[in-house]
Amino acid sequence: MKFYRLFILLIVIITCADAKAQSGYASVKLPVLGKNDTIRVAGTNVDGEMIPWIALHEVVIYANRIFKSPAERAAYNRLRYNVMKVMPYALYAKRRYEQLEKDIALATEKKQQKALVKQCDKEIKEMFNREIKELTITQGQILTKLIDREVGRTTYDIVKETKGGFTAFLYQSVARVVGHNLKNTYNPQEERDIESIIVSSGFYQ
Repeated sequence: MKFYRLFILLIVIITCADAKAQSGYASVKLPVLGKNDTIRVAGTNVDGEMIPWIALHEVVIYANRIFKSPAERAAYNRLRYNVMKVMPYALYAKRRYEQLEKDIALATEKKQQKALVKQCDKEIKEMFNREIKELTITQGQILTKLIDREVGRTTYDIVKETKGGFTAFLYQSVARVVGHNLKNTYNPQEERDIESIIVSSGFYQ
Protein backbone atom coordinates (compact mmCIF):
# COMPACT_ATOMS: atom_id res chain seq x y z
CA MET A 1 0.00 0.00 0.00
CA LYS A 2 2.83 2.36 0.89
CA PHE A 3 4.59 1.46 -2.35
CA TYR A 4 1.40 2.23 -4.31
CA ARG A 5 1.09 5.69 -2.69
CA LEU A 6 4.76 6.45 -3.39
CA PHE A 7 4.29 5.42 -7.02
CA ILE A 8 1.27 7.75 -7.40
CA LEU A 9 3.21 10.59 -5.76
CA LEU A 10 6.12 10.19 -8.19
CA ILE A 11 3.74 10.27 -11.17
CA VAL A 12 2.12 13.48 -9.90
CA ILE A 13 5.53 15.15 -9.35
CA ILE A 14 6.81 14.20 -12.82
CA THR A 15 3.57 15.30 -14.49
CA CYS A 16 3.60 18.67 -12.73
CA ALA A 17 7.26 19.26 -13.58
CA ASP A 18 6.66 18.40 -17.24
CA ALA A 19 3.64 20.68 -17.41
CA LYS A 20 5.60 23.50 -15.81
CA ALA A 21 8.47 23.06 -18.26
CA GLN A 22 6.10 23.09 -21.21
CA SER A 23 4.32 26.09 -19.83
CA GLY A 24 7.61 27.93 -19.32
CA TYR A 25 8.74 27.14 -22.86
CA ALA A 26 5.45 28.31 -24.31
CA SER A 27 5.68 31.61 -22.47
CA VAL A 28 8.92 32.56 -24.21
CA LYS A 29 8.35 35.09 -26.97
CA LEU A 30 10.48 34.27 -29.99
CA PRO A 31 11.60 36.96 -32.45
CA VAL A 32 9.78 37.20 -35.79
CA LEU A 33 12.04 35.95 -38.57
CA GLY A 34 12.26 37.63 -41.97
CA LYS A 35 12.96 35.86 -45.26
CA ASN A 36 16.64 36.84 -45.09
CA ASP A 37 17.14 35.74 -41.48
CA THR A 38 19.16 32.61 -42.26
CA ILE A 39 22.13 32.99 -39.89
CA ARG A 40 21.97 30.99 -36.66
CA VAL A 41 22.78 33.10 -33.62
CA ALA A 42 22.73 32.65 -29.87
CA GLY A 43 19.73 33.73 -27.81
CA THR A 44 19.05 34.73 -24.22
CA ASN A 45 15.69 34.58 -22.44
CA VAL A 46 15.12 38.03 -20.95
CA ASP A 47 11.85 38.23 -18.98
CA GLY A 48 10.09 35.81 -21.29
CA GLU A 49 11.42 37.28 -24.53
CA MET A 50 14.16 35.55 -26.51
CA ILE A 51 16.79 38.14 -27.46
CA PRO A 52 19.15 37.10 -30.29
CA TRP A 53 22.81 38.11 -30.06
CA ILE A 54 26.15 37.45 -31.70
CA ALA A 55 29.68 37.77 -30.30
CA LEU A 56 31.89 40.39 -31.93
CA HIS A 57 35.66 40.73 -31.99
CA GLU A 58 37.13 43.19 -29.55
CA VAL A 59 37.70 46.63 -31.00
CA VAL A 60 40.50 48.60 -29.37
CA ILE A 61 40.48 52.37 -29.84
CA TYR A 62 43.70 54.29 -29.40
CA ALA A 63 43.99 58.02 -28.86
CA ASN A 64 46.36 60.01 -31.03
CA ARG A 65 49.64 60.38 -29.23
CA ILE A 66 50.77 63.94 -28.59
CA PHE A 67 54.54 64.40 -28.68
CA LYS A 68 56.29 67.10 -26.70
CA SER A 69 58.77 67.87 -29.45
CA PRO A 70 59.77 66.86 -32.98
CA ALA A 71 62.75 65.05 -31.48
CA GLU A 72 60.45 62.90 -29.33
CA ARG A 73 58.31 62.09 -32.38
CA ALA A 74 61.42 61.13 -34.37
CA ALA A 75 62.63 58.88 -31.54
CA TYR A 76 59.27 57.13 -31.37
CA ASN A 77 59.20 56.62 -35.14
CA ARG A 78 62.68 55.09 -35.00
CA LEU A 79 61.55 52.77 -32.20
CA ARG A 80 58.48 51.76 -34.18
CA TYR A 81 60.58 51.02 -37.23
CA ASN A 82 62.98 48.86 -35.20
CA VAL A 83 60.17 46.96 -33.46
CA MET A 84 58.39 46.27 -36.75
CA LYS A 85 61.71 45.15 -38.21
CA VAL A 86 62.49 42.49 -35.59
CA MET A 87 59.00 41.39 -34.50
CA PRO A 88 58.68 38.76 -37.29
CA TYR A 89 61.92 37.15 -36.07
CA ALA A 90 60.61 36.98 -32.50
CA LEU A 91 57.38 35.36 -33.72
CA TYR A 92 59.39 32.90 -35.82
CA ALA A 93 61.49 32.01 -32.78
CA LYS A 94 58.31 31.44 -30.78
CA ARG A 95 56.76 29.12 -33.39
CA ARG A 96 60.02 27.24 -33.99
CA TYR A 97 60.76 26.77 -30.30
CA GLU A 98 57.21 25.58 -29.58
CA GLN A 99 57.52 23.08 -32.43
CA LEU A 100 60.89 21.91 -31.09
CA GLU A 101 59.39 21.30 -27.64
CA LYS A 102 56.57 19.24 -29.19
CA ASP A 103 58.97 17.22 -31.32
CA ILE A 104 61.29 16.51 -28.38
CA ALA A 105 58.33 15.42 -26.24
CA LEU A 106 57.35 12.88 -28.91
CA ALA A 107 60.89 11.64 -29.51
CA THR A 108 61.67 8.43 -27.63
CA GLU A 109 65.46 8.34 -28.02
CA LYS A 110 68.15 10.79 -26.93
CA LYS A 111 69.78 10.51 -30.34
CA GLN A 112 66.57 11.60 -32.01
CA GLN A 113 66.15 14.51 -29.59
CA LYS A 114 69.69 15.73 -30.31
CA ALA A 115 69.00 15.53 -34.04
CA LEU A 116 65.90 17.69 -33.59
CA VAL A 117 67.85 20.29 -31.62
CA LYS A 118 70.60 20.26 -34.24
CA GLN A 119 68.08 20.80 -37.03
CA CYS A 120 66.46 23.70 -35.16
CA ASP A 121 69.88 25.21 -34.49
CA LYS A 122 70.74 24.91 -38.19
CA GLU A 123 67.55 26.71 -39.23
CA ILE A 124 68.18 29.54 -36.76
CA LYS A 125 71.78 29.92 -37.99
CA GLU A 126 70.64 29.99 -41.61
CA MET A 127 68.18 32.75 -40.81
CA PHE A 128 70.90 34.59 -38.86
CA ASN A 129 73.37 34.40 -41.76
CA ARG A 130 70.70 35.47 -44.23
CA GLU A 131 68.90 38.27 -42.40
CA ILE A 132 69.49 38.80 -38.68
CA LYS A 133 73.21 39.58 -39.05
CA GLU A 134 72.19 42.82 -40.78
CA LEU A 135 70.40 44.10 -37.70
CA THR A 136 71.75 47.10 -35.84
CA ILE A 137 72.80 46.86 -32.20
CA THR A 138 69.58 48.57 -31.13
CA GLN A 139 67.47 46.19 -33.21
CA GLY A 140 69.34 43.21 -31.74
CA GLN A 141 68.69 44.45 -28.22
CA ILE A 142 64.99 44.84 -28.97
CA LEU A 143 64.89 41.38 -30.55
CA THR A 144 66.28 39.66 -27.45
CA LYS A 145 63.61 41.39 -25.35
CA LEU A 146 60.84 40.40 -27.75
CA ILE A 147 61.99 36.78 -27.75
CA ASP A 148 61.59 36.80 -23.98
CA ARG A 149 58.14 38.36 -24.46
CA GLU A 150 56.97 35.76 -26.97
CA VAL A 151 58.68 32.59 -25.74
CA GLY A 152 58.67 33.32 -22.01
CA ARG A 153 62.41 32.58 -21.80
CA THR A 154 65.44 34.71 -22.53
CA THR A 155 67.60 33.89 -25.53
CA TYR A 156 70.30 32.79 -23.08
CA ASP A 157 67.94 30.36 -21.36
CA ILE A 158 66.83 28.89 -24.69
CA VAL A 159 70.43 28.26 -25.76
CA LYS A 160 71.25 26.83 -22.34
CA GLU A 161 68.30 24.41 -22.44
CA THR A 162 68.96 23.22 -25.98
CA LYS A 163 72.76 23.44 -26.33
CA GLY A 164 74.03 23.40 -22.75
CA GLY A 165 75.44 25.93 -20.30
CA PHE A 166 78.91 26.16 -21.87
CA THR A 167 77.53 26.96 -25.33
CA ALA A 168 75.19 29.54 -23.80
CA PHE A 169 78.19 31.13 -22.08
CA LEU A 170 80.11 31.31 -25.37
CA TYR A 171 77.14 32.81 -27.21
CA GLN A 172 76.67 35.37 -24.45
CA SER A 173 80.38 36.29 -24.54
CA VAL A 174 80.27 36.89 -28.30
CA ALA A 175 77.02 38.82 -28.02
CA ARG A 176 78.44 41.12 -25.34
CA VAL A 177 81.39 41.99 -27.59
CA VAL A 178 79.05 43.40 -30.26
CA GLY A 179 76.78 45.15 -27.78
CA HIS A 180 74.07 42.52 -27.25
CA ASN A 181 72.88 40.76 -24.11
CA LEU A 182 71.16 37.38 -24.52
CA LYS A 183 69.83 37.70 -20.97
CA ASN A 184 67.64 40.71 -21.78
CA THR A 185 64.15 40.34 -20.34
CA TYR A 186 60.92 42.08 -21.27
CA ASN A 187 58.84 44.12 -18.84
CA PRO A 188 55.68 45.61 -20.43
CA GLN A 189 55.52 48.28 -17.72
CA GLU A 190 59.05 49.47 -18.49
CA GLU A 191 58.64 49.04 -22.25
CA ARG A 192 55.29 50.77 -22.63
CA ASP A 193 56.13 52.28 -26.00
CA ILE A 194 57.22 48.91 -27.42
CA GLU A 195 54.12 47.23 -25.98
CA SER A 196 51.88 49.88 -27.49
CA ILE A 197 53.54 49.45 -30.89
CA ILE A 198 53.14 45.68 -30.78
CA VAL A 199 49.50 45.77 -29.67
CA SER A 200 48.58 48.21 -32.44
CA SER A 201 50.78 46.58 -35.07
CA GLY A 202 48.29 44.00 -36.33
CA PHE A 203 50.64 41.03 -35.80
CA TYR A 204 48.02 39.21 -33.71
CA GLN A 205 44.98 39.77 -35.93
